[in-house]
Amino acid sequence: MISSYQDFISAACQQPEPQRLLFVFCRAELPDDASEAERQQFERGDGGALVPVVCVDKTPSQVTDFEDLCEESRETGQAWDMVFVAAMSGRGGIEPSSDEASQPLSMMVETIRLGYIGNYLPFDRDGALVTLKH
Repeated sequence: MISSYQDFISAACQQPEPQRLLFVFCRAELPDDASEAERQQFERGDGGALVPVVCVDKTPSQVTDFEDLCEESRETGQAWDMVFVAAMSGRGGIEPSSDEASQPLSMMVETIRLGYIGNYLPFDRDGALVTLKH
């Protein structure tokens, strides 16, 4: 059962094949065509659209600590509210390369942009698993 970022890293490290982790950092934004009720809800910290702003792939050993991941994300200059994560399995004991992760990472960004987020784990800025309302 994954309930935190640390649980996610532990699960990735326990897989039979080496993993490459995919991260898409998103910012919550209010759509231009939002209703007054949606605007008020957004101002209270709910709702809005999740817009991908940064994506990266890493091995589990490169991101064992969530604070290190956050620090690296700050270097981009992009503010974010939530990070979606996924994992890719290697084959034959060899972890996937960044080149192999490029297309799945691009697809992940696009599916998040379209609102299809069910295949990813969302974490807040503190590394806590988020339950999203639809």
